[in-house]
Amino acid sequence: MRKGAKAAVIGSVFAVVLGGAGYGAYNFVTAVSGSTGSAGPAPVRTGPPSGSEVKETSRAFFAAWENGDAAKAAGYTNYESGAQSLLAGYSGAAHLTRVRITPGTASGATVPFSVKATVSYDGKSKPLAYASRLSVVRGETTGKALVDWKPSVVHPQLKDGDTLVTGESASPAIEAVDRNNVVLTKDKYPSLGPILDALRDKYGDKAGGTPGIELAIHHGTTEAPDTTLATLAEGRPGKVRTTLSASAQAAAEKAVERYAESSVVAVKPSTGEVLAVANHRQDGFNAAFLGKLAPGSTMKIISAATLIDNGITTSTGPAPCPPTATWQSQTFHNLKGMQPQENATLSDSFSRSCNTAFVKYADEVKVDSLTNEAQQRFGLGRNNWKTGIESFDGSVPASGGPDTAANMIGQGQVQMSPLNMASVTATAMTGAFRQPVIVARSLDGRELAAAKGLSGGTVAQLRTMMNRTAVSGTAAQVMAGLGGSIGAKTGSAEVDGQTVSNSWFTGYRNDIAAAAMTQEGGHGGDAAGPIVAAVLRTGG
Repeated sequence: MRKGAKAAVIGSVFAVVLGGAGYGAYNFVTAVSGSTGSAGPAPVRTGPPSGSEVKETSRAFFAAWENGDAAKAAGYTNYESGAQSLLAGYSGAAHLTRVRITPGTASGATVPFSVKATVSYDGKSKPLAYASRLSVVRGETTGKALVDWKPSVVHPQLKDGDTLVTGESASPAIEAVDRNNVVLTKDKYPSLGPILDALRDKYGDKAGGTPGIELAIHHGTTEAPDTTLATLAEGRPGKVRTTLSASAQAAAEKAVERYAESSVVAVKPSTGEVLAVANHRQDGFNAAFLGKLAPGSTMKIISAATLIDNGITTSTGPAPCPPTATWQSQTFHNLKGMQPQENATLSDSFSRSCNTAFVKYADEVKVDSLTNEAQQRFGLGRNNWKTGIESFDGSVPASGGPDTAANMIGQGQVQMSPLNMASVTATAMTGAFRQPVIVARSLDGRELAAAKGLSGGTVAQLRTMMNRTAVSGTAAQVMAGLGGSIGAKTGSAEVDGQTVSNSWFTGYRNDIAAAAMTQEGGHGGDAAGPIVAAVLRTGG
């Protein structure tokens, strides 16, 4: 017997197993003592699929898919019921025929491929071409090489619960225009894709257009509007006027492209109108309106207003900045390299973004002080914004324990989106909360959220502190060269599981306020700051 081999006798069966057998090995189930000597179950293969298995399985799957045999194709996957339903809909509800699939060069167990098909409906046809990929895995119980089933195998934009449908569009097409009647398209402004889809879904019927015939993804498990993949017959679009500014939108699109996982929103403080909304994200999510993340030190705008409005301190009053501050057994620190300043004013600590100064005041605020300020004066956290499309209104819960202090510096349980922080900045500079809108209220008569806003004295102090931050504080480098009336606040938010903090920045210049967030972007001035500054330079 060769070295490394083991021998075992089980009943009357003699088996030889190679020691350390791994890739491509078999598990043999042998007869036990007292058996009749009949053969056991077929061997179950283990380990990763071999290159030949990957090739054979993927090609068999492709062939069945091309032939419209959903049941057979699904049989080559590790989730037959889910695969069969979606593949049957491919030739059924989606009316896709003449399917031709061309596999690319496999990388391990992953096979890229291209698809060409024809979508036909009501005497109209159109070619469809796209690329996707699949992976081949070992079946857990059968040991067979199987396609690891995901809806994205059929089309890269499909997710769980989605279906493909061809027919009359759910909503008539729209022609979205900006505040100056400039046409806004997905081709020219890619970030507006999901926003334009949402506007069509909500206002297509009201805009006077007629539906076309389309192949679309229907998102069955969410409220998201259908995603059009191909248009067989154009409907007559109805015009929807937005509050957006084409120039600000173009600047926002260009700015976020420089930083992955970034989002920005700009609003007009005097009216609440949204001037720009842009996202640069792999998942296509409209985080600018719907993101729910800790805003870091940009939250200190609301925290400073809370301290002022509750008579705890003023912009020129005390707000010492020690190296650390402890609240209910949790110790808080400042950014590395920040020198302590025991005689600091609130303006000093705000412009330097001193965390400990705000944490120290957790003793003097009530558990719900920050919540009340956010809701009653800044219009946040009541789930009643009606911007024209789906949006998040911010959340500032009345958290006890260490989160009372953490919330003050935009950590803890506080959640915001760039839209929320742009609105906060607009309220801070004008004193009035004007709920952001992307289409005029007159389009559908919806009721907008209201809040009492800030006193003139509080506004004056916030503007002074934000201006100081923009001119000589943590935002000075980013805001350099911007003229007019300016102000800003930087922020960085630590997130569990991330080695690099999220970058936040909000600022204003004359009658435009903007806020941006870059996930894992570092300090506020590193990524989010340049995005905001680029938008502010447009002047709206």
